[in-house]
Amino acid sequence: MVSWESIKNLYDNNISHSNKADVSMTIDGDRMKISAKTDINVNLIAELSLQKVTEESLIQSSEMSWEQYKKHVSEILDDQMVFRGQKQPWPLQTSFHRRGRYRTDLFISKDIPILHQRLCSITSHYFNLDDPKQNGAFFNLLQHHGYPTPLLDWSYSPFVAAFFAFREWAKGHANNNECIRIYIFNNKLWRQRLTQINYLNPPFPHLSATDFAAINNPRVIPQQALTTVTNVVNIEAYILSVEKSNGVKFLHAIDIPVKYRDEAMRELRYMGITAGSMFPGIDGVCEEMKDRFF
Repeated sequence: MVSWESIKNLYDNNISHSNKADVSMTIDGDRMKISAKTDINVNLIAELSLQKVTEESLIQSSEMSWEQYKKHVSEILDDQMVFRGQKQPWPLQTSFHRRGRYRTDLFISKDIPILHQRLCSITSHYFNLDDPKQNGAFFNLLQHHGYPTPLLDWSYSPFVAAFFAFREWAKGHANNNECIRIYIFNNKLWRQRLTQINYLNPPFPHLSATDFAAINNPRVIPQQALTTVTNVVNIEAYILSVEKSNGVKFLHAIDIPVKYRDEAMRELRYMGITAGSMFPGIDGVCEEMKDRFF
């Protein structure tokens, strides 16, 4: 923290700075209302709301067969949309927030330095975290290797998204009426309408889409990956509120019954979308062979 005396030379001489304030806070349900009056008679009013995540998704979905899904996405294929596949119709939420953490500032100040120290001893590239591109690439490396981050993975390919949704289901679910979920997000329109933030913890809610550099991360390219970065716990509620204020639909959802799993995975394999291609290395090859032979 810096004092006003040390930085006031950066501002015009007619700028006045408050030294003290009387603050009043009241809690009304899920909201905290804050009012303050400073020693130079500046009045401040703010309201904070508690973010909650429901167990069920807030996004209305359309159920489709595998054939219907292929036809549907073939009609919308362009660089506007990105896709995210999930094993079930869970709400959109980052792995970081899903584990009950909310302080992205602590993630940056505590988690990242330790992870950077440990991982740079085994990666071929030394990540310079002062470089925004390398910093983002390092966060993305953590995400792709299972560390909980405030990032959410998407793909420019609807078929890569389908692979990630179906891959966690074993073979032989012909009578299973459960569904996988594919989210479709209008990434291009979102970037046009909303300011994109290149850091994690601004003092306001944000969801920003980023194409991270694939440094020491061979999974990014075959997965045709795009990543969203957020400090928001309830991503769906945030997107719905932005849709309402903009009068534009950004997010859609499609549910596909699990009974189409074997058909879909077989066709995806013919497209070259397998665990071996999505996860270059020994783990990916073994997962692909396990699915083929067991």
